[in-house]
Amino acid sequence: MLNAAMDQHLRELLRELEEHGRENDARVTERPRMMLNLDPATAQLVSILVRASGVTRAVEIGTSNAYSTIWLAWSLGPAGGRIVSIDRNPDKHTLARDNLRRAGLLDRVELHTGDATAIVRQLAGPFDLVFLDADRRNFPEQIQILLPKLAAKALLIADNVLSHPEEIAEYLEFVSGLADFQHTTVPIGKGLSIAYRG
Repeated sequence: MLNAAMDQHLRELLRELEEHGRENDARVTERPRMMLNLDPATAQLVSILVRASGVTRAVEIGTSNAYSTIWLAWSLGPAGGRIVSIDRNPDKHTLARDNLRRAGLLDRVELHTGDATAIVRQLAGPFDLVFLDADRRNFPEQIQILLPKLAAKALLIADNVLSHPEEIAEYLEFVSGLADFQHTTVPIGKGLSIAYRG
């Protein structure tokens, strides 16, 4: 169920993207062509966390068709926030740009196409939200690059804790070892890692 505060147009667009993502991923076998969207309940939880924490400067790794990006952009809206969203697939960014335009949120998102690890090295920050939903084996290196670019208060979220435990184990070990962050995992959707420094 989508948030009642959303306008009807945005709710309908997100439902459309959910359905298209499910149908697409059931049909195609090549991973680059899959949407691999967040579970709707996970998207709701991420939205609540973003809105409640008041973050304003986000970096997202794994844009895909912009399903999660739309949720993030909408959730950051009341605080006037913006997102840098990265994906290696130019076709997905073309699709994402169109979906963000349809959502009326393109002006809140800066899309970068290419290798996420290389791109985050070039970002200036500071960021107070990092959302990781792409190549899990690269998460540890990416978060280490981003740590010096984080604001004093920062929220780190990563998906696929339950669906890909071996691939994300190194990231979870690293984040759990950050003394200044409180960390937990939530068994929702594909499993969500949440860390917060306040």
